[in-house]
Amino acid sequence: MNHRQYLSSLFVFVAAFFIWSAIHPHDYFTWFLEVFPVLIAMPILVMTYNKFPLTNLIYGLIAVHMVILLVGGHYTYAEMPVFSWLRDYYGWDRNYYDRLGHVAQGFVPAMIAREILLRTSPLRLGKWLFFIVVCVCLAMSAFYEFIEWWVALASGSDAVAFLATQGDVWDTQWDMFLAFSGAISAQLLLAKVHLRQMRQMHVYID
Repeated sequence: MNHRQYLSSLFVFVAAFFIWSAIHPHDYFTWFLEVFPVLIAMPILVMTYNKFPLTNLIYGLIAVHMVILLVGGHYTYAEMPVFSWLRDYYGWDRNYYDRLGHVAQGFVPAMIAREILLRTSPLRLGKWLFFIVVCVCLAMSAFYEFIEWWVALASGSDAVAFLATQGDVWDTQWDMFLAFSGAISAQLLLAKVHLRQMRQMHVYID
């Protein structure tokens, strides 16, 4: 499978989930809030493809993250059926699908930030790159919590499903910690694969 075939497959994959997600979701207000990042990211990826194509790894990670958002938008993060079954079967205190979503919120943006910084900034491989990527992801996670707060203030009880705190007073802190953990894990696990793919695209990193 060549690069274009790979991207076409990812597009069809995400488009199928998007159509499914939009059919009779839990409620359309929550659905729109949850899938809004997908609606923003997709045209940006299309518009930047010719001038700034990303590695296959990054496009694949973005597709997976989009699917996580689309599933969360359809069911809400507190009522995703598979994780509700796991909660009941194992006696968990909550539906943990939102925790998965926040790990992804650090894991995927970390690799996107890593590629952009390596290709457009003076940063090179090393501790400073690692640290700054984690900081970028923490900033994004904190800003997303701001958005949840503002939506809750503006819409009141209509935002309960969007917040998905499930009664946990430390939910915001957990969300940011999981994004932090995801950003660290992504760099530790995928750095070598990512570097190899950039070199295959003739992007040479010192």
